[in-house]
Amino acid sequence: MRGFGFSKYEPNEIPKGGFEELLKLFLELLNYTSGDAGEALTWMNELDKQYNITNDEYGMGDFIDDLKQKGYLTEDGQKGEFNITAKTEQGIRQSALEEIFGKLKKSGKGNHRSPQSGQGDEKNSERREFEFGDSLDQIDMTQSIHNAQVNHGIGDFMMTERDLEVEEMDCKTLTSTVLMIDISHSMILYGEDRITPAKKVAMALAELIRTKYPKDTLDIVVFGNDAWPITLQDLPYLQVGPYHTNTYAGLELATDLLRRRKTHNKQIFMITDGKPTCLKEGTKYYKNSIGLDRKVVNKTLNMAAQCKRLKIPITTFMIARDPYLQQFVRKFTETNGGRAFYSSLTGLGEYIFEDYIKNRRKTVR
Repeated sequence: MRGFGFSKYEPNEIPKGGFEELLKLFLELLNYTSGDAGEALTWMNELDKQYNITNDEYGMGDFIDDLKQKGYLTEDGQKGEFNITAKTEQGIRQSALEEIFGKLKKSGKGNHRSPQSGQGDEKNSERREFEFGDSLDQIDMTQSIHNAQVNHGIGDFMMTERDLEVEEMDCKTLTSTVLMIDISHSMILYGEDRITPAKKVAMALAELIRTKYPKDTLDIVVFGNDAWPITLQDLPYLQVGPYHTNTYAGLELATDLLRRRKTHNKQIFMITDGKPTCLKEGTKYYKNSIGLDRKVVNKTLNMAAQCKRLKIPITTFMIARDPYLQQFVRKFTETNGGRAFYSSLTGLGEYIFEDYIKNRRKTVR
């Protein structure tokens, strides 16, 4: 019988208790507490009171004991404090990778294609006629024979050059990336937590590169009044400070880091929610948070132009919707010749992952 059959939906009971289920929640809460294990466990106790996330057989005390025994947690006996371990830090990165990359694999948004193709490492879905100079291993023999049968018939089978069909190939390239994260005070203003999604994306991107593209490099730069590099291990503990936004300093440091890399393909990803408002002049800071300060903006645009001369494209992920801020980002992007995404917090990770994976593949003739 054709058609669809429907039955009553019976939702599965949400599993409660058990180490694996509670560990996922614990790792997620650590993103919001900037790696403060004690605070995360306090939140879990509150959630347990409201939603009964544990049961009579497995309580929070059992969970904490298992965290210590399995190497996720250490306890300072004198201070009575809990601290996360390197294993926990890696677990946070892997959890972020599964969350963001899992969504990306299911979605089809964004596709930055190149008009050129040729010999490479991985086949893509494009097909074209054979051209002089193409490698023989690029020829799709099954489709070519099919073309010959269609064009010339089966009785007197023959194959000509025009029947040959070639599979396009993508050439994977080594890429050096600097991820810039805005940690100015505005990243937590207006009742919206913008720093946690940025941290989560950085951790997931770092874990993706470490596991899938180990020859690529990723440097992470944070910028407020100043800019400084941080390590992968620093990410879970990253917090917003009482800072203005010195975008110029961040770009200057990112450019210096990329100059030291030997790869040909270099790029900067910048996550920000606002305009540049700060410059450092000697030992003093020039600050102006009102509107777009010409002095700050022009120096920032000059830095974007310098990156263009060095063939370093900047992709800006703007997580604010103010029209005048978007106008600045458009000017900034035009000056650098890069790209800009006006992303929501929920879509931030998918945009960055899509752009990174597509940009590290180029097609050549």
